[in-house]
Amino acid sequence: MPMSLSSIKHQLDDHIGQRLTVVAQAGRKKITRRHGTLKETYPAVFIVDLNQDENSFERVSYSYTDLLTRSIEIEFDNSSLAAE
Repeated sequence: MPMSLSSIKHQLDDHIGQRLTVVAQAGRKKITRRHGTLKETYPAVFIVDLNQDENSFERVSYSYTDLLTRSIEIEFDNSSLAAE
């Protein structure tokens, strides 16, 4: 069964405050990995507080559509959340 935006949001709501890794496509054959904590979820986006020792900025936001279209993938500790 395809995931919907609301089901992705509800899954992320259960993981607020947990450490995660965001794997994002950054162009042709480029992938970025950012480590941080899931801070908040909103109706259209979610906020990730990034580790300051690895990144030059504090936080980043992504839309649920990014997960749905597989532009990004989120890995919580030992599990992953991706559209199935």
